[in-house]
Amino acid sequence: MIARLDMTEAVRRIVVLGGGSAGWLSAALLAAEHGGLEDGKLQISLIESPNAPAIGVGEGTWPSMRETLQRIGLRELDLLRDCDTAFKQGSRFDGWVNGDVSGEASDKASNKQSDRYYHPFSLPQGHGEVDLVGAWLHAGTEQGFAQDFAFSVSPQPLVCDASLAPKQVTTPEFGGALNYGYHFDAVKLGVLLRKHATEKLGVRHVADEVTQVLTHENGDLKALQTRSHGAIEGDLFIDCSGLKALLIGQHYGIGLRSQQHVLFNDSALALQVPYSDTQGPLASVTIATAHAEGWTWDIGLPSRRGVGLVYSSTHTSREAAELALRQHIARSGGPAAAELPSPRHIPFAPGYRERFWHHNCVAVGLSSGFIEPLEASALALVELSAAMIRDELPATRADMALVAKRFNEAFDYRWARIIDFLKLHYALNQRNDADYWREHRQAASMPERLGELLQLWRHRAPLRGDLFRVDEVFPAASYQYVLYGMGFKPQLPPPRANRLAQAQACFQQVSSASKRMLGGLPRHRDLIRHIQAHGMT
Repeated sequence: MIARLDMTEAVRRIVVLGGGSAGWLSAALLAAEHGGLEDGKLQISLIESPNAPAIGVGEGTWPSMRETLQRIGLRELDLLRDCDTAFKQGSRFDGWVNGDVSGEASDKASNKQSDRYYHPFSLPQGHGEVDLVGAWLHAGTEQGFAQDFAFSVSPQPLVCDASLAPKQVTTPEFGGALNYGYHFDAVKLGVLLRKHATEKLGVRHVADEVTQVLTHENGDLKALQTRSHGAIEGDLFIDCSGLKALLIGQHYGIGLRSQQHVLFNDSALALQVPYSDTQGPLASVTIATAHAEGWTWDIGLPSRRGVGLVYSSTHTSREAAELALRQHIARSGGPAAAELPSPRHIPFAPGYRERFWHHNCVAVGLSSGFIEPLEASALALVELSAAMIRDELPATRADMALVAKRFNEAFDYRWARIIDFLKLHYALNQRNDADYWREHRQAASMPERLGELLQLWRHRAPLRGDLFRVDEVFPAASYQYVLYGMGFKPQLPPPRANRLAQAQACFQQVSSASKRMLGGLPRHRDLIRHIQAHGMT
């Protein structure tokens, strides 16, 4: 059905297609800023198929989620109690350099570093003001950039090694001694967000199947015809329909820019694993362990672990990947391989849309693209997308083309930078146990921009000017954590005496803070149990 469109009419009706974390976060952020019952406020409807299975593996966030939850008025206590939530302080990488995944701590007596490093959420002490890299190299330590007690740039890895929480029981909601995000059950988060958005923010929930897409004569979307609720009309449509991409992909035919030549993985296997010891330590980092077949994620929730293996179907078989996953779980204290159920198989096409905003349709979440879950960028992209729609919401359809242009330029850049950063984890590996790892080092798979930066960084540390946007998805500090965690050693001149003294003062501050935190922060599991039982003080 074709209908005429008045380009001067105000944008007042938003239709979100798809629920889950992406749909409900988008709806909630828009409703919290622009929604309401008064005249002129946005009317937000979310159409969710009652039969669509949840992906349910996006269980890690960045610290940005704290601000997002505050913006929509959701209490941290509700998240912690209702979504099987724990705190996340960053990521730990085991075996990514040379394949030593024994899990043994660094041998301080021999000053030898095991194949383990951290990308913590807290910035290095004095970052951007002090030459930490030059002083760390001058010290001649073989310990990781963020792990050496005497020359560490952050106390967070030591806190994580001790399985401590990033805050105390008396710390207010969303505050912490250290920067943190969350681990949670993604399906339960979707339920909590739906309840909050519909009951507190006035979002209309339509549980129904879409049977037809209705358009205006210019190609804009007019309405989504549903089986039981009729046509749901809108001025702007947000496609959160997941990997199916029903609007941006199937209706409009906007293709994916494949990134499989850069990041080879196109499949994942996922399992929920019970704890063998429910009183034991609760990890507050996502543990990414490299294997010949790919890599595993291991996310600790209070009641279980979420574990999965990401792999390239070009380089290994599903059977070999499943065997590696089962063996990893058994080695890491889980049930024996034979006792585990069959894992969920999740195929995906690594890439992102040629355009994210087309006509009056904008893709958010998996419909906009998907790259492997390394560094948990999926939910962060949802937050960034929804926030930009909220902040730059076009007043009329006539303004929408300008907003769409800005949106597409911003997310072209963001996706490319995420791919650069993820590739960095692979490009510096020294493993020789599989073609998968050897091919990741080849120049043919290196993004041009990353290759140029690596050449510059052989003679200096990453600077803020290398990543020139104010809202970079990964700052220079993140690149430093990965570069020097993986043994990348630039050729730098010895630091001047005054700069060396400044850096040594920072190292001393980190050492003192580490001692205080190791003695004063509670065990992670103990804090979660206290909050669940007694709330937050």
